[in-house]
This record gives sequence, C-alpha cells and structure tokens, in this order.
Amino acid sequence: MRLPRSEFTSRPWRARALVQDFRVEDVWRLPTPGGPDELDRLVRQFANGSEGHLTSRTSRLLFAVRWRLGRILGWDRPGSGVGGRVQSLRERLPQDLRDGERGPDLRTLPMASVFQTHEEWVAEMANATVHGVMHIGWVPDGNGGHHGVMTVLVKPNGRLGSLYMALIKPFRHLGVYRALVREIGREWEAGRAGEAGTGRR
Repeated sequence: MRLPRSEFTSRPWRARALVQDFRVEDVWRLPTPGGPDELDRLVRQFANGSEGHLTSRTSRLLFAVRWRLGRILGWDRPGSGVGGRVQSLRERLPQDLRDGERGPDLRTLPMASVFQTHEEWVAEMANATVHGVMHIGWVPDGNGGHHGVMTVLVKPNGRLGSLYMALIKPFRHLGVYRALVREIGREWEAGRAGEAGTGRR
C-alpha cells in the first residue's frame, strides 16, 4: 500500500537529520507483520534476496532497460557513485551511529548500507542522475504488532536527474514498486513458514 509522505516526515527517524537536502519520493507499507524486534530479519531478507525480488516481467524488463541505458549513456561509470560524485551519508553520521551497527549491503542492487538500529535501516546508491536513499522503518501497527515501511528519497543531479526522475515515475508506481512490495511480502511469509517448519520463531 502506498502511503503519504508524512508517514516518513512525521516520525522522529534518526535518518531525517541526514537527508534534509533529499526529497521524499515514495513511501510504501510493507506486508511484513511481525513483532517489535524483527527489523533485522527484514533487513537480512533485503540483503540476501535474489533476483526473485523482480518477479514480474515488467519489472525485469524495466530494470534491464535501465542498466542498458546506463551503460550506453555512462550513467553508472566509475566515479559517478557514492565516494566519487557524492559523499556517502556515513560522513554525516553522528558518532553514536557511526560507531553502531552499519548493516548489510544489498546483493542484487548497487546499494550500500549506511546504518542500522533497532527501528530503522538506511542504504544508499548514486550515479550520474541521482543520489538515492532507501529507508526501512519498523513501526507499530496499532494492534499490538509491527510492520515495515519503505521510503525512497532522492537528490537529483541537476536537470538530467530531474528529467530522469520524471520519465521513470509512472513505471516506478505502476510496475516496479508494486511488484517489489508484493514479492517482499511473499518472501516474508515464506521465511515465517520455514521457521515454523523447523520449530524456530
């Protein structure tokens, strides 16, 4: 389910101090019901996920086109990413977050972890078009349980970045994110079923 941007901006996330010059692009409720201490399990699911995250043909096609265009137009060339064109958000971290758990990088997308706490996880990526951030928060559902909320924030790189974000907006909303959220829910339920089968909780 897509959520209003206030679902991110109204909560006292530690990440908000790091991304004041980014704009909130999308916020999605994740179908990952769980207890108060299960963010780490969701983070590991993201980090260890396979290309199964992109189950729909539309999503796979869009990603394939994007990587192809990136190679042709040089969007992903060395030096255009984090540590090259832009500094890592880790440079903005206060000392307690810098000394705390960093969290895992993603295998299937070029995203590096920035920090992880009990309630939130932040990962980032950059290329010639944007500096992007994914924030996963773990929030109460009002009925005694918790679930994940995924927020995507972006900082476009000039006119090129703004044009790129405008062009891909309908594809993100109609194809990529909806398929991704569904697959996250499937993997979450499959993980729970596997734990139940082995007697783990």
